Amino acid sequence: MHSQHSIATRFGIASTASEVVTGLDLNGTTAVITGGYSGLGLEATRALAGVGAAVIVPARDRSKAERNLADLPNVTIVDLDLTDSGQIAAFGAGLVASGRPVSMLINSAGVMATPLWRSAEGHEGQFAINHLGHFRLTAAIWPALVRANGARVVSVSSRAHQAGGINFEDIHFSRRAYDSVLAYGQAKTANALFAVELDRRGRDVGVRAFSLHPGQILTDIVRYLTPEHLARFDAYDELGNLRIDPANGRKTPEQGAATMVWAAVGSELDGLGGYYLEDFDVAQLYSGELGSKGVANWAIDPDVARRLWEVSVSMTGAFA
Repeated sequence: MHSQHSIATRFGIASTASEVVTGLDLNGTTAVITGGYSGLGLEATRALAGVGAAVIVPARDRSKAERNLADLPNVTIVDLDLTDSGQIAAFGAGLVASGRPVSMLINSAGVMATPLWRSAEGHEGQFAINHLGHFRLTAAIWPALVRANGARVVSVSSRAHQAGGINFEDIHFSRRAYDSVLAYGQAKTANALFAVELDRRGRDVGVRAFSLHPGQILTDIVRYLTPEHLARFDAYDELGNLRIDPANGRKTPEQGAATMVWAAVGSELDGLGGYYLEDFDVAQLYSGELGSKGVANWAIDPDVARRLWEVSVSMTGAFA
């Protein structure tokens, strides 16, 4: 089992992304942030670009990206659909050919609890975007990450991984009944397992990897959830106002992006990798009810992580 050990940090559960980067000078570094034009990804872009990082934002919706990023310095938008293997390969080839090292890759883009749909290759949609798209992207820019001689790859997971592990016999819901929440949980488990195996493979060439739970934040990603599912979040008070309660995981987008940014730049994580993070710390093992703090053992098991890697290679041809 991948060991999780708490570490001391200077941030609290309500700290924001801007607080994490206070005092940093990231001029001369490059970050790639998928989903960096909405929700938590936008706040991560704002924080890193604000202290000098050149941020590349792959975007499926260019017009939305241009609107949301218009006032930010140091940001470049590129057209990219994480279900399009050709676009991913072309983006990676161009970035690698440019000679630019990439110090930070934050895999933040994602979909949640969607109706059943499939990628062009027939893969279940949430798994295709949330895991396989980022698997392909990381492989495509791998030489640029190695070139940085100290890069970090950050995968945004979720407590939803606690819903279950990877069903290797039917990942794509070809034989079992489709459950949108279970499919989302499987994809979020994949995000955490990806970090475990990526870190094992990358540490000797200076690439470290982390996954994390950012908090329970109601951004656009929840648009497919039913009222019944939303009610489980207890996100609204009796007057219909959004609850902000960081101690219980209900954070603002600025607070939700903070652990993402910390995973990318926090000095407390120097020399470490493979961990699932939560609230500026290495998460402890989950042993409570669904949705409580911590990481489930199936999301950090190195043997399962290696198996998922091999399956992902067979599905994508990436890292082959």
